[in-house]
Amino acid sequence: MQFKRITICVALAFAPNAFAAEETLPEVVVTAPSMEEPLVVTTNPRKPRQPIPANDGAEYLKTMPGFSVIRKGGTDGDPVFRGMAGSRLNILLDGEQILGGCGGRMDPPTAYIFPSSYDKITLLKGPQSVLYGPGSSAGTVLFERNIVRRSDSGVGIEGSLTAGSFGRADVMGDVHGGTPDVYGRAIYTNSRADDYKDGNGVSVHSKYSRWSGNAAVGLTPNDSTRVELSMAKSDGKAAYADRGVDGSKFARDNTGLKVDWKNTVHGLVDKIEAQLFHNYIDHVMDSYSLRAGGNPAGMMAAMNPDRTTTGGRLIGTLNTTETTQLKLGVDTQSNVHTARVGAAPGYMGAYTLKPRVEDANFQNQGIFGEAVHQFGEETRIIGGLRSDSWKAQDKRATISTGMTSQPNPTVNQTRNDTLNSGFLRFEQNIISNTGTFYAGLGHTERFPDYWELISKESATTLSAFDTLPEKTNQLDAGMTFKQGDVSASLSGFYSKITDFILIQSNVNKGTAMMPRMTTISRNVNANTLGGEASIAVKLAPEWKMDISLAYVRGNNETDNTALAQISPLEERIGATYDNNVWSVGGLLRMVAAQDRVAINQGNIAGQDIGRTDGFIVLSLNAAYRASKGILVSAGVDNLTNRVYAEHLSRSGAMVSGFTQTTRVNETGRNLWLKANFKFD
Repeated sequence: MQFKRITICVALAFAPNAFAAEETLPEVVVTAPSMEEPLVVTTNPRKPRQPIPANDGAEYLKTMPGFSVIRKGGTDGDPVFRGMAGSRLNILLDGEQILGGCGGRMDPPTAYIFPSSYDKITLLKGPQSVLYGPGSSAGTVLFERNIVRRSDSGVGIEGSLTAGSFGRADVMGDVHGGTPDVYGRAIYTNSRADDYKDGNGVSVHSKYSRWSGNAAVGLTPNDSTRVELSMAKSDGKAAYADRGVDGSKFARDNTGLKVDWKNTVHGLVDKIEAQLFHNYIDHVMDSYSLRAGGNPAGMMAAMNPDRTTTGGRLIGTLNTTETTQLKLGVDTQSNVHTARVGAAPGYMGAYTLKPRVEDANFQNQGIFGEAVHQFGEETRIIGGLRSDSWKAQDKRATISTGMTSQPNPTVNQTRNDTLNSGFLRFEQNIISNTGTFYAGLGHTERFPDYWELISKESATTLSAFDTLPEKTNQLDAGMTFKQGDVSASLSGFYSKITDFILIQSNVNKGTAMMPRMTTISRNVNANTLGGEASIAVKLAPEWKMDISLAYVRGNNETDNTALAQISPLEERIGATYDNNVWSVGGLLRMVAAQDRVAINQGNIAGQDIGRTDGFIVLSLNAAYRASKGILVSAGVDNLTNRVYAEHLSRSGAMVSGFTQTTRVNETGRNLWLKANFKFD
């Protein structure tokens, strides 16, 4: 293991004990909560964290062991879990799927997620559930809001204010209230930051601004029934250091309807859940809005893709016997992608005056069942099966090949595939029920997504519409343990992937005299193995230590090389002192060098650039409860102002007024202050 770059963060505070012990100070999260049940990790996105994440879903997930982010700028990176990105990691917002529009992954689904507007984030590792949609070979992430029927009438307010270096300013407000029979909730978030500087004082083209509004009204006429109508709107702008255009619009419009019924007496039917949703994404990328002075009029180009995603699900929970519970359900999803290209508004050929042209559409219908059978109190088996019917249409008449366009060889072709998934897992309570051992086998078949099927070429033709579905067989095993002042977890996996969809860039599809470099999709066979481990120990009444480790190794069996875009070995050590009024915490993050690379190969979000050195980051933070409902926390990230970049960072692009770097470097010295408040 090699560690070469060092970053130190410090924030200290001391004060006398001013509150009763039962008013426990919520800790600043420096390592993610450990896995307390097999393959499941949950965390509260409203707690302050260090290092402070950008206000999007990917940067928040990066603080959890096993996750990395493909860095593009200050926000909107792509999340990677266990070396897997894109649709291999299913992202759901209150049960809804949201799909971005940009063919270059400027707006992954997590770009439209404001973590602090949710109450809970749950990670389900591996293909060990069939309840949350197709694919999910790496895992599933659930961003969820909690709704509990009120016992009386009332109103509650919760929120946070954040200020930091480089113009960082965040606001989050959550107002909720109602009676036992009806409720309402409104959440608003607003976040912005200027271009940050790396450890050399070099500015990185990375500024952003974003806002979101969510509203929900619901009926809870009794303890067993809920009907909720929800709406959401959001928008933003983001500068990118890895390409020649920025994102000047990230508009999302959402409408959702949920109906839940819970049986309050024992019976065959335990619960019924129904959901419908509609998501519309309107995205603009251009070369002038966020670049100093813009570009000459002839170069003021813009691209405006959009995507409409509609879907729903119906699931019933049945108590088939006293020891067996079965969940049966169906879900459906359809999405349509269109695009238009032109000049900036006010110029001839402005994109806003052009019609939107559909280039692809996808449909999926799934049927699934998942059961838990209990053998006594200590042993259980969980298993599930899923079948998905897929349909995709290629609507592109032509395909751009740089300065020209050529006829699309797969225009108006339709693909129909039926793909199956399933898993079986054994769980056994051990060590006098203080721990659980588990082992499971999972199989999933993943249909190629838009970025693999439509926005790329194949190795032999202009279209990748014939790319094969990806098939993953994975073994997951591990254990959890919790007794007294010690808790620990261990999760390991081995995955065999047939027809892995590899994205390879800089492929010469021209001639020696007239080369044409492009990016293609192709199928290879691959395998990955690794896992995560964590332990938390309470050393004394006021002292706690956490350690976590994450490792993945990938192999491209077809090319006999390393599998690209695999994060290096990472270890985190956290320590916290907490006297119920003040807390001081520290995080030591150690990332090893990554020598196993496959240059110009990777996934839909990025390809390997080359090897990277390791680095060490030391962070310290402090927090103070000013009153029962107010928590103030502070920290300094990268105190020594050192220069470093993550392995999965994208290449730095030539941006006017900025220095080009090999990778998009991480932030230099960064101070932040956050206040959380809650009043009921």
